[in-house]
Amino acid sequence: MKVAYVFPGQGAQKAGMGYDLYSSFPAARAVFTQADEALGFSLSRLCFEGPEDELRQTINAQPALVAASLACLEAVREVNSNALPPPAFLAGHSLGEYTALVVAGVLDFATVVYLARERGRLMHEAGLESPGGMVAVIGFDEARLAEVCRETGTWLANVNCPHQLVISGTRENLAKASELARARGARRTVSLSVSAAFHTPLMQSAVDGMSRVLESVPFSDPVVPVVANTTAEPMTSAAEVKAELLRQLCHGVQWQRSVEYMIDDGVAAFIEIGPGEVLSGLIRRINPGVRTVNIGDVPAVRGYRGVPG
Repeated sequence: MKVAYVFPGQGAQKAGMGYDLYSSFPAARAVFTQADEALGFSLSRLCFEGPEDELRQTINAQPALVAASLACLEAVREVNSNALPPPAFLAGHSLGEYTALVVAGVLDFATVVYLARERGRLMHEAGLESPGGMVAVIGFDEARLAEVCRETGTWLANVNCPHQLVISGTRENLAKASELARARGARRTVSLSVSAAFHTPLMQSAVDGMSRVLESVPFSDPVVPVVANTTAEPMTSAAEVKAELLRQLCHGVQWQRSVEYMIDDGVAAFIEIGPGEVLSGLIRRINPGVRTVNIGDVPAVRGYRGVPG
């Protein structure tokens, strides 16, 4: 059976995440210790104790999720090194793409946790320069929402699964887009708790800053193909990965198409590794016939017995 590993993005964080792993598994403890050393402050304490509003800040949430997700993976490997089947593909939702790059051997963990914090910092600063936000649009199709975006000066930021889409833009334009989408049949719209209009041209200053950050970072070719957020196609070279990390800041996340690509290539099961179960839920809505497993805490690590047949 072909499997893919998938990793969550910003929004999955919560105070307390990873503490049970840290307390139970030396391999997970080593991940958090390395993150603290790489960043020069106690990211682990922020994950374990909060406060929630500080952990939610983009600059903190992004490296915290990378660390927590990889702690889950290392914990499973510690308990049973043969339990996880080798992945045919790796993918991550937005920030989760960075976690996937560690597993793919493109970058080492210390580098990725540093890059995730820089990404969060630059995205936050871009949001201060060009204020905006994001709105989930439920029960509306992509083509009609794309038309709403064109009419209101907003952008389609996430295509998560059928009838669950996210738009980004200035607060004023998002209000117009939300009203128009509801008037045209959207079931509801929900403002997301984010600090900026992610995955839009309003993030251009973050692209410029991240480009400078990445200049001196050595990339390796992925040992496992990583399905890119912006193209929904596998990346197999270091050059492709580097370009994607910049492109994803200003372009939408094609999560539904990414999952569909993997399924079309024969993937029958997805293992979500990290806090929460958001991606598993989206995958089941994209294709109810595939299997999903989530590994996000100690009970899941101890209880993992492989992908159900």
